[in-house]
Amino acid sequence: MEEKKLIFVVDDDPFILKLVENSLKEEGYEVKGFRYGEECLQALEEEEPDLIVLDYLFASPGREVMNGKEVFSRIRERYPSMPVIMLSGQDSGGVVLELARLGMNDYIIKDESLKDNLLESVKDIFEPIE
Repeated sequence: MEEKKLIFVVDDDPFILKLVENSLKEEGYEVKGFRYGEECLQALEEEEPDLIVLDYLFASPGREVMNGKEVFSRIRERYPSMPVIMLSGQDSGGVVLELARLGMNDYIIKDESLKDNLLESVKDIFEPIE
């Protein structure tokens, strides 16, 4: 039997984090969730996921936290071929273009199609069309 793919999900919004985790688990993936990028980077010291789903903006009252772009840069430095999907409430073409230039695998807007778009994107990464 094929080993389950491990996906790290990073989002500071508990609702979105739960939604994404549950959607991916329902599809048979192993999922580990993190509230902040720093936690994800720390977990990367222990194990390497097959994919990371990363929020674009993080808010942490009272302390500085890295944004998704900074976390992505750190991931790319150590794991140049690690697939990363960015989630965001930002619907800005400039942001999407910038992330595409940095090598982001996909960019998904947090809207009512989030779940469907994410599952489709994950499938595309894991089962590329020959």
